[in-house]
Amino acid sequence: ELWGSIWLFLMSTGSGISQKVTQSHPTTSRQEDQTEGEAVTMDCTYETSWSFYSLFWYKQHPSGELVFLIYQFSSYPNAKQDRYFVNFQREKNFISLTISSLQLADSAKYFCAL
Repeated sequence: ELWGSIWLFLMSTGSGISQKVTQSHPTTSRQEDQTEGEAVTMDCTYETSWSFYSLFWYKQHPSGELVFLIYQFSSYPNAKQDRYFVNFQREKNFISLTISSLQLADSAKYFCAL
């Protein structure tokens, strides 16, 4: 069983109008009792008036260090990097991050950014 928790936070960057990152569930989603080796998926929805844009996933260690994980450009197929996989559905303004083969070091806060 993983010690600690995986948290999902959402944030939006940029100065344009109608750029927003939201979540259909409460602002903070907590996933507990994950077992090492399993996978976990975190969802994120967004709104934008931009034709081309990028979405980013970060994690923040308990020490406060913010680490870039993966990004998805709006006109690219689903991104994959190491144990991170993005499910991007542009027509639904939806993106999720799946982390496979969970490890103790994955206990962190996770940020979706537009």
